[in-house]
Amino acid sequence: MIAHPVDLVNLAELFLSIQGEGSRAGLPCVFIRLSGCNLDCSYCDSQYAARGEGERKKISVITGRVGRFGVKLVQLTGGEPLIQPGAGPLLRMLCDQGYEALVETNGSVDLKPFDPRAKYIVDIKTPGSGAGESFLESNYENLRDCDEVKFVVTSKDDFDWAVALTKQRGLDKRHTLLFSPAWGLVKPEDMAQWLIDSGVEGRLSLQIHKLIWGPDATGV
Repeated sequence: MIAHPVDLVNLAELFLSIQGEGSRAGLPCVFIRLSGCNLDCSYCDSQYAARGEGERKKISVITGRVGRFGVKLVQLTGGEPLIQPGAGPLLRMLCDQGYEALVETNGSVDLKPFDPRAKYIVDIKTPGSGAGESFLESNYENLRDCDEVKFVVTSKDDFDWAVALTKQRGLDKRHTLLFSPAWGLVKPEDMAQWLIDSGVEGRLSLQIHKLIWGPDATGV
C-alpha cells in the first residue's frame, strides 16, 4: 500500500534528551525534529534541519520509535514543523497515544487546524531575526492561555521591541512568556537585568542543552 502524503513527514532527527527551554526545561523529552523551514533567521542553530530534506518516514514508524524511549514528554520542532502536511496527523497520533505534546513553531502558520491537546510554544520573531514581519496576526487569537510565547533576543533594541509588543497585546497576562538571549549575541546577565528592569512578567529562558553539551552539538 502506498502511504498518503499526510501519513509521511520529512524527519531530520529523533532523539531523547533534556528539554532545554520553556516551562518544562530540565525534564527528559523526546524530540522529533522535522526538516524544512519557511523562514531564514539570522541566528538559526538548526540549519541542517531547516535547509535539509531529511528522511521520509511514516508517522506510525515515528510514534513507534518514540514509544521505545518510555518518556511521555514529546516535542515537535524543526525547522518549522507545521509546514509539513503530515505534521497535523503526527501530532494527533501523539496526543491520542497519551503523550504530553509540545510544538515549537514560529507563528507564521495558522494554528487553528492543529490539535488543541498539544501545547504550542510560539517563537515571535524580533526585528533582529531578519523575519520580524512573519507572525500571522490571527494567531494572537488562536493562542490559548496554556500556550507559551518566546522571544529570541539579539540586542537591547530587540528586547525593547518584545517588551512593547508584550504590553500592547497583554501577552504576559495570558501566557508563560520566555525571553531567550541569542547565543553569542546577548549575555545572559545583561538579559537578566533588562528583564528585571522591564516590569514584564516574563522568564529568562537559557538554552540549558547548549550549556551542557555546547552550541554545536546535534541530537541533544
